[in-house]
Amino acid sequence: MTTILVIAHTPLATALQSCVRHILPDAADELRTLDVDANQSPEEIFAAAKLLSHDADELLVLTDIFGATPANTAGQLVDDGHCRVLAGVNLPMLLRSVCYRHESLDALATRAQAGGAQGIMPVGCTAPQNQTGPRHAPSYHDHQQ
Repeated sequence: MTTILVIAHTPLATALQSCVRHILPDAADELRTLDVDANQSPEEIFAAAKLLSHDADELLVLTDIFGATPANTAGQLVDDGHCRVLAGVNLPMLLRSVCYRHESLDALATRAQAGGAQGIMPVGCTAPQNQTGPRHAPSYHDHQQ
């Protein structure tokens, strides 16, 4: 099973873990988090990330902003195919990752990225499930993950 590590600016990583705990209580303890403080050195952050991921056979790291310290630290964890890093973490991405962590690392990374992108939607004055008429192409499945 793939280990999932969230590395983000304080307090985002632990806040996302709290959200997962609220929605999927049994899955939250499987999630590892690292909040990055502004006064931490890159070396300290990397050491903490290595400690959190040392026993992972496969590792999916989700970070907040591409090019920022959390993402740069995560990029240092990438090795010979046992680690993938995705920037732009959001709750839909994380929930998708937690729900499918039993899949291969490549499949999980693909699902996580899709979950993050598909979780961004415009919201009108009525929720899509309450609107009448077809919203999607006939081949679209609302509940497909």
